[in-house]
Amino acid sequence: VQLQASGGGLVPAGGSLRLSCVASGRTFSRYVTGWFRQAPGKEREFVATVSWNGGSIYYADSVKGRFTISRDNAKNTVYLQMNSLKPEDTAVYYCAQSIHYGSSVGMYDYWGQGTQVTVSS
Repeated sequence: VQLQASGGGLVPAGGSLRLSCVASGRTFSRYVTGWFRQAPGKEREFVATVSWNGGSIYYADSVKGRFTISRDNAKNTVYLQMNSLKPEDTAVYYCAQSIHYGSSVGMYDYWGQGTQVTVSS
């Protein structure tokens, strides 16, 4: 199983980015896919997750109303649209898959390599 995250970059506060996570190696549509992030010196934290069919979505309070997660099973891809970015959103963003729906890091067994998001003030 491989998860390839992309779309990170440097943006000013208030800007937008769209992250993509492309999966290969197993039936993508059977698995929950989530986004997590890790800032320097901090633990990895949950951002958002989407169920296998897109019917259930859950966000961390810190991103609710600003970020939107979606998936296109035909393209084996999950997206994270990030709007109204803040400096505190700066982190490496990871996508991950699980057979379980939830926000705990330990529930996810396959992880991508991460993409850096930097928001300047």
